[in-house]
Amino acid sequence: MLLNEFSPAVAEGFLQGRQSMSAEEQLRTYFRTLYAAWGRQHWWPAESPFEVIVGAYLTQNTSWTNVERALKNLREARLLSASGIRRTPLRKLEKLIRPSGYFRQKAQRLKTFVDFLDQNYGGSLARMFSQPTSKLRDELLSLNGVGPETADSILLYAGDHPSFVVDTYTRRILERHHLIDASATYDEIRELFDRALRPLTQEILERPSSAASGPGNSCHSPTKMSAARREADVQIFNEMHGLIVGVAKNYCKKSQTDCEHCPLKKFLPASK
Repeated sequence: MLLNEFSPAVAEGFLQGRQSMSAEEQLRTYFRTLYAAWGRQHWWPAESPFEVIVGAYLTQNTSWTNVERALKNLREARLLSASGIRRTPLRKLEKLIRPSGYFRQKAQRLKTFVDFLDQNYGGSLARMFSQPTSKLRDELLSLNGVGPETADSILLYAGDHPSFVVDTYTRRILERHHLIDASATYDEIRELFDRALRPLTQEILERPSSAASGPGNSCHSPTKMSAARREADVQIFNEMHGLIVGVAKNYCKKSQTDCEHCPLKKFLPASK
């Protein structure tokens, strides 16, 4: 089945039946609508799995613009690799990633990750990512500075594991659409997306991998990592997170909303 935009009649039917639809069914409808509107979002913007991992650490408590400055410093110093982080003195690493903020903590956490990789997997990301998702997720969560969002970002975007990333954008949109309440935990939301998105793996992603569109700066240009072929469930999880970021950054903002122009406007509870 192709991911085509809903016609007005179908949208009206959705609104009339919304009360009887499960949250999973509604999320599948959201995915189809956003993907039809914007196509592939090309997340994560990186050239290698290790760059994704470094970015996942550096993006904590800062903007992506600041992360890009820090990554640029590492790239120009030819240190954006496990071996580069391993051999770089801590003080020098702190200086290089200073634009990302909390640079002392983040430098030490990157060192900790490389130590973990060396001790448990002989320095091999391929060996690490060959582990079962649940086992590797638990190992990542045991590391200093790795919470659920960072762990799932590493699993999904660097390791191609089907582990959905829940961020503040995700929670904000789902709460405003009355799909969850404020008491929902990270893992409850993650499991909701897992149940919702897996049935979509049988559908056809109609736009070519080189196509990328979307509002504002939420969509990225294709990179070696983002354009790579993935298992269907991993690709669906990847795209859904990128699409949610597009909605939150451009329409469903923290203090301002632009529901009028949002593709999900017709699905808001108040739209009736």
